[in-house]
Amino acid sequence: MSSVSIIIAQYFAGAAGFSLTTDGALLQGDETLLQTTVESGRISAQDHYEILGLVARKVPDRAALSVRYAKSLDINKLGTLALACKAAPNLGGVLQRMARYHSLITNSVRYHLDPVGRSIFLRQDILAGSGYGLVFSPEAGLSAMYCAFDQVAAKKITPHSVTFQHQPPRDAHLFEELFGCEVKFGAAADGILFSQDSLMIENTLGDFALSEFLTKHLEAELEQLKAEPSLVRTTKEEIARVLSEGLPKMADVARSLGLSVRSFHRRLADHGSSFQTLAEETRRDIAMSMLRDETCALSEIAFLTGFSEQSAFNRAFKRWTKQTPANYRKSLSL
Repeated sequence: MSSVSIIIAQYFAGAAGFSLTTDGALLQGDETLLQTTVESGRISAQDHYEILGLVARKVPDRAALSVRYAKSLDINKLGTLALACKAAPNLGGVLQRMARYHSLITNSVRYHLDPVGRSIFLRQDILAGSGYGLVFSPEAGLSAMYCAFDQVAAKKITPHSVTFQHQPPRDAHLFEELFGCEVKFGAAADGILFSQDSLMIENTLGDFALSEFLTKHLEAELEQLKAEPSLVRTTKEEIARVLSEGLPKMADVARSLGLSVRSFHRRLADHGSSFQTLAEETRRDIAMSMLRDETCALSEIAFLTGFSEQSAFNRAFKRWTKQTPANYRKSLSL
């Protein structure tokens, strides 16, 4: 299941004037606005986006909030990942570590490094989450990423440009003040473009031996994170592979994975999950991903997520996100 470090959620809540307790209660003063579930220091991606949605409705100045959050985040609170980034020789090394190990903080988004000539475009893709607060993922996420880079660099970093897919908030000029470069909205991707000169900016620490030592620890943490839900991942992959033919039966998926139904059920339960839950999550994640592509018709999305009728898809999507597919798609451009 996609999740987010509670530390990240706490920083965001604090920037909005709220507080998030260690047991997952989002508070505004003495009032509990939302109770989330905390497991191993993380909350679910959906709970995270519920928090973002509540904040978005109560704090109208979106850019100001994202900038406050980004500036408040202390990279030292990110554990081994922070140390490994600080030990990288230059910004290019920091980008590589952030792109590879960011799932140790949250696996609801993914960062890619796309070459653009001699420059590098740090692209963010949203993997999970829904609701009104979704717009904060690229805005607050990329702002925080940039401020983290700035904390470890020996001198000021100025990107070539920053782009967002959605439309600008009313206080969008604050992003240009933060990044110090042109910020474009309505673009093809969410990300930051760094020039070759920027990539060579040295870090304040920059220790190769320490970097190698910490990277080994990060690799071990990453493998542990990946290994734990391996059956969950392969189950969702198998469900996704055959969804366009209709929702698969548990027995068929178990057989394709070389397991008996009884063993399959027990092992999923050991991971705190079930076949029905994973089927729902897979359908939801695929649907939300496809809805970001305006060229995909709702009827096509319904078919590819295993629904025989669009009306059934609409009901299911509303159950998942409390929005219709059409309204969810519209919210992405707000």
